[in-house]
Amino acid sequence: MNLVYGLLLQGAQMALVLALAPLLTGFVRKIKARLLRRRGAPLLQPYRDLVRLLRKDVVLAENASWLFRVTPYVIFAGSWVAASLVPTFGTGLLFSWTADLIAITALLGSVRFFLALAGMDVGTSFGGIGSSREVMIASFAEPAMLITVFAVAMIAGSTQLSTISEFMSSPAVGLRVSLGLGLFALIMVALAENARIPIDNPATHLELTMVHEAMVLEYSGRHLALIDLCSELKLLLYISLISCLFFSWGEAPPGAGLTALAVGAAAYAAKLALGGLLLAVFETSIAKMRVFRVPEFLGIALMLALLATLLRFVSGSL
Repeated sequence: MNLVYGLLLQGAQMALVLALAPLLTGFVRKIKARLLRRRGAPLLQPYRDLVRLLRKDVVLAENASWLFRVTPYVIFAGSWVAASLVPTFGTGLLFSWTADLIAITALLGSVRFFLALAGMDVGTSFGGIGSSREVMIASFAEPAMLITVFAVAMIAGSTQLSTISEFMSSPAVGLRVSLGLGLFALIMVALAENARIPIDNPATHLELTMVHEAMVLEYSGRHLALIDLCSELKLLLYISLISCLFFSWGEAPPGAGLTALAVGAAAYAAKLALGGLLLAVFETSIAKMRVFRVPEFLGIALMLALLATLLRFVSGSL
């Protein structure tokens, strides 16, 4: 009976992140439109876009290989698994032992690797430009992400997300300078990984500046639907990861009842809404930077992560 209950909870988390990912994207777009004094698209517009794309036929280039066809399914599976491993409404779920920060970072790196290969597979100039820019951004973002992981792991004593979440919600944490630096570093990495402003503008298709969209220009139909859903899952993943590592209040402890799980789900929804609101406010108050300034932006994130690790190593009281 406990196994069945654990499987149901784990399945509920997987279904929850899959269902909320398009809604989060629609919420961010709606808030940005309101801040710009426009009406904006409905909140459910991302769902309608996905359904419309799923109904369309797939158009493939003549020189597209099997890799081009398989990549949408691979990156969707990797993004969904990574997003499902991050604790949402509760910790200590059935597969929580696999929710390791290093494993999640490896999954996201694999997703980026296949997407960059698919961008170059057809041989278009825009696909190659987008893939090269994506790899350039990843070469700075991944070290900053890993060092931030090490800083948090040194404080919590583990890289397992449920253990970190339980430790961060305890009164023994207190205020730490290293955690603050790690938070800012992770936010900067999240902006870069999700191709958000100031790194990239997800609402534009300008060929000279786009990064993510340049790699997926040749996709259509259900393939494009899976790639769009992958991007929405990735945004939800990073907001969930930030809330799990630094704002883990409200999550139900292992073995909690339905009431605690319901409270955890409500707290998770509130944290997603707050994260989407802050993202929309930030994106409407800042301009996109030039591509050649992206290394400087991510270099700051890397330095913040290094400082967080150094402060934690030098003095455990900071």
